[in-house]
Amino acid sequence: MSEEETVAQSEENIATEPTDTGTDAPLIEAPADTVAGEVVLRLTDVVKTFPGVRALDGVQLEVRAGEVHCLLGQNGAGKSTLIKVLSGVHQPDSGEVEWRGEPVTFANPQAAMRAGIATIYQELDLVEDLSVAENAFLGHEHRSFGFVRRGRMARHTRQILGRLGHGEIPPGRMVRALPAAGKQIVSMARALSHEARLIIMDEPSAVLAHDEVGNLFRIIRELTAQGIAVIYISHRLEEIREIGDRVTVLKDGRTTAANLPARDTPTRDLVSRMTGRTIEYVFPDRPTDDTVGAELLQVEGLTRPGEFADVSLDVRAGEIVGIAGLVGSGRSELLETIYGARAAEAGTVRMTGRVLRPGSVGAAVRAGMGMAPEERKSQALLLGEPIYRNVTLATFGRYARLGFTDAAKERAEADRIAESLELRPRDVGRPVRTLSGGNQQKVVVGRWLLGGTRLLLLDEPTRGVDVGARAELYQVIRGLAAQGVGVLLVSSEVPEVLGLADRVLVMREGRVVREAPAGELDENTVLDLVMAGSLMEGAPA
Repeated sequence: MSEEETVAQSEENIATEPTDTGTDAPLIEAPADTVAGEVVLRLTDVVKTFPGVRALDGVQLEVRAGEVHCLLGQNGAGKSTLIKVLSGVHQPDSGEVEWRGEPVTFANPQAAMRAGIATIYQELDLVEDLSVAENAFLGHEHRSFGFVRRGRMARHTRQILGRLGHGEIPPGRMVRALPAAGKQIVSMARALSHEARLIIMDEPSAVLAHDEVGNLFRIIRELTAQGIAVIYISHRLEEIREIGDRVTVLKDGRTTAANLPARDTPTRDLVSRMTGRTIEYVFPDRPTDDTVGAELLQVEGLTRPGEFADVSLDVRAGEIVGIAGLVGSGRSELLETIYGARAAEAGTVRMTGRVLRPGSVGAAVRAGMGMAPEERKSQALLLGEPIYRNVTLATFGRYARLGFTDAAKERAEADRIAESLELRPRDVGRPVRTLSGGNQQKVVVGRWLLGGTRLLLLDEPTRGVDVGARAELYQVIRGLAAQGVGVLLVSSEVPEVLGLADRVLVMREGRVVREAPAGELDENTVLDLVMAGSLMEGAPA
């Protein structure tokens, strides 16, 4: 039986299972003893240390019922450790966690969940080979006389998905068959299947398309209206303004500001609290003179059915070309095909006039192409290896001779890159898994700074990267272009594409629908192109 037939049979079995005759509990309803505005969570002087690192250094936090409390901070500020303390993954070394008026220490995530704290992580913790319903109720399945009540679980899951605005997702569908945005919805459904009094959301919009973010905010407002508290973590300040009530800022494991009004606190103040600097992050100035050189990349008629069709583009030396489009528009798949990670069905990719063999990453790298993929942990990094080995991965042959590697030379080269990128911490002997997301991204980009790269492909280069690290990455990317490197980047954030790129291509449903210099476009125009709106495909650019 094929996978499609298996999935269909699973959904049919759930649909035809006898239903319960009893009355189901309310779907998402705050407990009767929840009073809007009361403090449900208070942290006082919480400390958490790991070998050589003081991740939390006296954190203060107060969260009230019915509010969206935003948590801001650079990568490495302690946000992830704080989440793990609240969710029972770690226990604090000192200080006090007070939950609903009582001091608590959660021995494990199950204990935190039973107490009413649900966490939606940025790196989704779903079981790919279980169904949507099985994931939603994982660990607290509906049972009767020792048997799992799959029909009841399916009905409840369908109700939850409907409240999330995604009733089209079948409860019996295997999670592995869902796109990234669909998996995010399932993770939210799991949190809502518990009687949660507090939901922690870590970068929940990172994998959502522009139109889905509005739906996410609708759900959050519905939850808070019922007295449920939400801790919302995001690097996107515009999201904080729209959905947040109060803000707490972390820096170097300490609380530098607490209970700031989310809508009224000036951006300059927030950035200063996060970075210790008084300037906002800005895009580097575009060169005033024409520094663009010869054509490096030429793509003609590139096609992969179901992903993108008849895409043509070019990138010149010293030029930054940005691709804007919604999740599912084919932009990431296009980059991977250009790089040789996917084989095109039609069309050609040329580097400096030479046709590259389809589906060959080796050919692309030998031609001078490098890529930083969107999923850095699974596709770009050896998490258990030290930083220096990850930095030298693409040029490893330089440090190997007669079967031996020159580790001292590797470290020296990696040290130089770490210093130029302001990597934190600077110790290149640390396993790369111990770095924050932003610093891991620096390692991926830094890999291609060792020389030989003529064209750099960047897929969501600042995803999950804080304000300060973004500014540093922008400077690095613009600096590479100044050295004659061509850059082709994809980003979900339209302002990032417009602010960093020299020229912009807009994709919708697998096709390039507009190409123009970045200075001739604005955010509203691009959003109008990528959304349904007034798009006129085939109209002159």
